[in-house]
Amino acid sequence: MLIKTHGGIVQGVEAAIITIEVTVTRGAKIHLVGLPDNAVRESNIRIETALKNNQLKIPGKKIIINMAPADIKKEGSAYDLGIAIGILGASEQIKSEKISHYLMMGELSLDGSILGIKGTLPLAIKAKEEGFKGIIIPEENATEGAIVDGLEVYGVKSIMEVIDFFNGKTTLEKRTINTRKKFFDCLKHPKYDFADVKGQANIKRAMEIAAAGGHNVLLIGPPGAGKTMLAKRLPSILPPMTLHEALETTKIHSIAGKSSSYDGLIAERPFRSPHHTISDVALIGGGSYPQPGEVSLAHNGVLFLDELPEFKRNVLEVMRQPLEDRVVSVSRAKFSVDYPAGIMLIASMNPCACGYYNHPDKDCVCAPGAVQRYLNKVSGPLLDRIDLHVEVTPVSFDELSSEANEENSEAIRKRVMEARKIQSARFIEHPATHCNAQLEGKLMKSCSKVSSESMGLLKKAMEKFNLSGRAYDRILKVSRTIADLDNSNEITIKHLAEAIQFRSLDREDWAG
Repeated sequence: MLIKTHGGIVQGVEAAIITIEVTVTRGAKIHLVGLPDNAVRESNIRIETALKNNQLKIPGKKIIINMAPADIKKEGSAYDLGIAIGILGASEQIKSEKISHYLMMGELSLDGSILGIKGTLPLAIKAKEEGFKGIIIPEENATEGAIVDGLEVYGVKSIMEVIDFFNGKTTLEKRTINTRKKFFDCLKHPKYDFADVKGQANIKRAMEIAAAGGHNVLLIGPPGAGKTMLAKRLPSILPPMTLHEALETTKIHSIAGKSSSYDGLIAERPFRSPHHTISDVALIGGGSYPQPGEVSLAHNGVLFLDELPEFKRNVLEVMRQPLEDRVVSVSRAKFSVDYPAGIMLIASMNPCACGYYNHPDKDCVCAPGAVQRYLNKVSGPLLDRIDLHVEVTPVSFDELSSEANEENSEAIRKRVMEARKIQSARFIEHPATHCNAQLEGKLMKSCSKVSSESMGLLKKAMEKFNLSGRAYDRILKVSRTIADLDNSNEITIKHLAEAIQFRSLDREDWAG
């Protein structure tokens, strides 16, 4: 008897349906075909033991299992449940026509319990698109799968629940959530708030400009000046995610197996802060079995690289293309996948190896030329993709002990959202451009027109501070954002003047 069950495979951020065909004939041995990897081949041992421990058995006949399409490599242990139900159906231990109506995924434990899987959300979305009645998945993944409306989602703890369901002995409880209500309930007060930051008014202003224009930021300052504290609070002033962005972000975390720490939908912008010992593959994504890296896990949010010069040079260099194209392409001999990488990059670094160059109270003990050598650990092409270079100075005792109330993140976010609305209207005919940081070519020229008087100021600044040529475009982009925050159609002298001060590392005399 031939039985067909259905599973799925995740390729990039999308899923594809895998049909598991099982037939039982005369003979002996199990034949599993369709490019299975070792984890899939070992499923027969897990299945046989799990069924035996639940007073069921694999028939002592020849079992042929084909996983179609046969030219796609099948990886992982999540096909256990579909294969097991297929074997029981083909041997008539399950008598139901409903088997083919459901997509089933889950790893079997030896006692018959069903363990969690990765990629539940894209699998559920694909199941709905393909017209399946429902999806049967492990209990721990059910809330994530229930994000998809119009699909019956059943979370199960053991294979016996699935067998009894198909044999009509019991019913499964359908998992449902109100996706929109859940999304808006999650838009609550942030964990970190700028109201907790004493002083640092100029740094807060820089972070507001970065959030309003989607600009990448480099914070330069001595140890303990507050660089990490400020970076952690940046997501709290970014515009709230749309429902589409939340679903897109949740898909990526689901594929990477990181969604278990969230209750279904991820509604807050992600903040990822990898350690400086990270490899290039872990940061950018890829591997033998490609997985999204930290850059993609931070999609629609913030990627924070603390102690930037301590990262390996090759790790930093692989970020150049994703920062420009907002996508990571992983190519292999037989396939390629794309992972989204729409991030804001926030990096921090000490000004030198000892950390006290330009410190107002402490002397730098670095040898002559050491400061420049330290800065040279970060390449020019990477710095070229960072719009704001912000010097962070230590906070005085009087500011730290002050009882004055600081402006909270909610107030800053309102101004940021108003600036983003202006940009959305400006780029309505340019869907590939989302914020001022992405301005290029003719669009940049049309959006960043300045008066001859203002252009004179920019010329003087570049000559006086020996600013590099690459600073020109960055200053214009940042000034456009400052003008948007000021609700001004024109870029004025004060907008340009404020943008110029955020190009510290472009000054040839900065490192002495």
